Amino acid sequence: MDTQTIIIIAAGVLSFIILIVGIISIRRENKDVIAERLGRYTDFEQVVEITPAGGETEESSALTRRLDLALNNREFGKKWKIALAKADLKITVAEYMALHVITTIGFFLVGIFILFKGNIVGALIAGVIGFFAPRIYVSRKQNKRLILFETQLPDTISLWVNGLRSGYSVLQAMEAIAKESPEPTASEFRRVVQEVQLGITMEDGLDHMLQRMTSDDLDLIVTAVNIQREVGGNLAEILDVIGHTIRDRIKLKGEIRVLTSQGRYTGYLISGLPIVLALFLMVINPNYMGGLFENRMCGWPMLGIGLGLIGMGTAAIQRIVDIDY
Repeated sequence: MDTQTIIIIAAGVLSFIILIVGIISIRRENKDVIAERLGRYTDFEQVVEITPAGGETEESSALTRRLDLALNNREFGKKWKIALAKADLKITVAEYMALHVITTIGFFLVGIFILFKGNIVGALIAGVIGFFAPRIYVSRKQNKRLILFETQLPDTISLWVNGLRSGYSVLQAMEAIAKESPEPTASEFRRVVQEVQLGITMEDGLDHMLQRMTSDDLDLIVTAVNIQREVGGNLAEILDVIGHTIRDRIKLKGEIRVLTSQGRYTGYLISGLPIVLALFLMVINPNYMGGLFENRMCGWPMLGIGLGLIGMGTAAIQRIVDIDY
């Protein structure tokens, strides 16, 4: 397959992807937005049919809803929906899937035309990296958001306790947290308040926040609030004790991260150095590394064994520095 044919095929695929993304990104009606957000951030399923003045459903909106529903019913679609909610990304599962296709083709084209100069094996490797690029971004955004949320928890509990002692109800205190706290705490508590105002129970709203923020500290808080609502008691005093416990846990987590930082970064360096060096050599001297990719009898098994050993080493190092507390 010559270069011109590859360019024509790539242009056609990109045009199709742009068309699909354009259809998916059409502005939705207000009821569609409410239904989508409820479905994205909670387990509350609702499908709203919008009928225009002419009496027929808009074709683009129907196509978008059918595509989203088809993906949401899949097992991977449910996992993607939860991952996007944890990362607080305002995109649908269909848009996230389209992003996978776009990055895969984009990385492949960059690899075959710019980095590897027609080397199909290197371009395929670049395409695989492009396929996982959105997932890596979402995962890093999840971790960053969760760490920030857990860091803010002691101040959040203090604000909650002060609100309860001043005479606020549990929901009013949570609304005050949503107004006074920084992100992402403010948006998470605001969602709980909005869900309760829409008719979802307090227990379900807190459980939904716990699904988005899978934190042991938050689990302890939610459990205490749910038990207090069932059996009664002084919630302010309970949260005050939990707040002191969480402060000690956060201090311990920080000390552990400092002590294990050298091992973690050593693992990143050892794992990434061979791959970066191989890519660098392929760019500056394709003939030197080309034999390794062209020889299927010897080169490909060596690459597979090398990648397998790198993965095993990375997993072993991460296992060593992952301390339970």
